[in-house]
Amino acid sequence: MVEQVEQPRKRSGRGRTPTAAGRAPRPRQAEVARLAGVSQATVSIVLSDKAQGAVISAETRQRVLDAARSLGYVPDPAAQRLAAARNNLLGVFSFTATFPTDVQHSYYPFLVGVEQEAAARGYDLVLFTGSSSGGAGASGPDALSRVRLADGCLFLGRHAPVAELKRMVADGFPVVHLGRRDELEGLPSVGADYVSASGEVVGHLAALGHRRIVLIREDDDAPASTDRQQGFLEGLEAAGLAGGPGAVFRTADPERDLTPERLRRWLAEGVTAFVAEETDTGAAWRALRGAVDAAGLSCPDDLSLALLGSPPADLAAGPQPTGFDIPRPELGAAAVRLLAARVAGEEAEEPLVACVFRPGTTTGRPPEQP
Repeated sequence: MVEQVEQPRKRSGRGRTPTAAGRAPRPRQAEVARLAGVSQATVSIVLSDKAQGAVISAETRQRVLDAARSLGYVPDPAAQRLAAARNNLLGVFSFTATFPTDVQHSYYPFLVGVEQEAAARGYDLVLFTGSSSGGAGASGPDALSRVRLADGCLFLGRHAPVAELKRMVADGFPVVHLGRRDELEGLPSVGADYVSASGEVVGHLAALGHRRIVLIREDDDAPASTDRQQGFLEGLEAAGLAGGPGAVFRTADPERDLTPERLRRWLAEGVTAFVAEETDTGAAWRALRGAVDAAGLSCPDDLSLALLGSPPADLAAGPQPTGFDIPRPELGAAAVRLLAARVAGEEAEEPLVACVFRPGTTTGRPPEQP
């Protein structure tokens, strides 16, 4: 098995750390890759002398061989035997508090795409709940160790334990995160194009005549939230609208902070449309709808609402919000394709998946000012 592409960690100038027996540890492919200036997957292909469909130039091949020779790299026979032993199993690990098994759960459609694509490629799935280590959201050096029973593992969830994933990437274990992540270099991920989709929603509101729009988002820095805010602000700029500090309202407790009084103040200041982000909890959209109802306002007559994603299951029966739909089954399938390529030792990328605009019934022209 070709090892995961890895960005090697920096070492101090004191040389290699001795083992307990006083010997320097065996040089790793990651070090060869760093010295040769190539990916670890390229090193593995060259040193295993198997092209596996990859086209590697003679110059690159020689650079890898020279780097391996200078470091004294010798293939680990035990690792080679393990790499050759495939179980045709792909792991799926969720960082939510419980594994998403309810069909109404926002992650369920992801799993549908994962299962269908895995079956088409001849893989069985192993679902890891983390129940023996404190729940699916548990962290620690051993929290993810059991996923190595599979040939590779797919992870999903807004808040992943970066340290544990970094260790797996460094070890060359094939992993893919379902959802874009930038904070961990070398972690392959598959994501939706929230930036373009959010900008399209803002463009729709601007075309209806709205000039003051506020984004309601939860107070965290998950990549999905950051992407939505970026798209929102870019949409304002493209429409020639103000995108200052007041355009984004962040709250750690939407139910507490989105009061009818605050909503009326915004309206008095000229805000005519509100956009909420979708999250695992749906807290922003639920609190926004609750504030509108408590204030005795009518949507879209008194104000317009839009949702950057899909509504929570408990609000799905209400008016369909303007916004976009996330192609969850397609994202699940794309993540399996990328993981299967990593397990096979192939370098591959999956482009961001486009979201589909949803007209909905919660937006209209802004009310006429008295």
